[in-house]
Amino acid sequence: MLNTTTITTRAPRTLRARAAAAVVAGACATVALTGAAVAAEGTNADAFASGTASELADTTRGQAEALRAAAESGEGTAKAAKAAETDKAADWVSPISDDYELSATYGNSGDRWAAKHSGQDFAVPSGTEVHAVHDGTVVKAGGNGAGDGPAYGNAVVIKHDDGTFSQYAHLSQVDVQVGQQVSADERIALSGNTGNSSGPHLHFEIRTSADYGTAIDPMKFLRDQDAEV
Repeated sequence: MLNTTTITTRAPRTLRARAAAAVVAGACATVALTGAAVAAEGTNADAFASGTASELADTTRGQAEALRAAAESGEGTAKAAKAAETDKAADWVSPISDDYELSATYGNSGDRWAAKHSGQDFAVPSGTEVHAVHDGTVVKAGGNGAGDGPAYGNAVVIKHDDGTFSQYAHLSQVDVQVGQQVSADERIALSGNTGNSSGPHLHFEIRTSADYGTAIDPMKFLRDQDAEV
């Protein structure tokens, strides 16, 4: 019978030491790598957080600036609208800025007129300043109704940029001449009692042409333009 002997082979002490050192080194390397990864992730997270905070700050700042600009724009628009309304109101004015009484109105009939009354009479003392109701160019000026007949006495007709014409009659004095440019509210004459007139007043018309026979309701027209009459 054979005698079986189990032989256990041991590695030399030096080899075992080297192996153990290798294992430890590997473990340390793994730990180092893991630590580096964690550190890197932490750095990235910090960088991301910092970048996000910066972006949020920029966005908030941008929104605030946009809101401020919108507010300023809205305020500017409101001011512009108010100025436009004021300008519109000042564009057309009453031909008389002093106190007056409205006497004969547009469309009146009676013995004083050959046809219905073609304008609005402003009862004022002779010598009261008469003003242009709007910017324009003088197309008629002088006696004999400035070409419209002696019933108007001394008169002035102004052409306006919207194609309408204004007429001022029974004047005691004419202060403008044909071709002259005038502005709204500029003095153009003095009221009087010339021509077919029963007393001192200004006869005022709005016309669709420069000539007699094309008058429309002058007070309605002026009020439609926001003039204070």
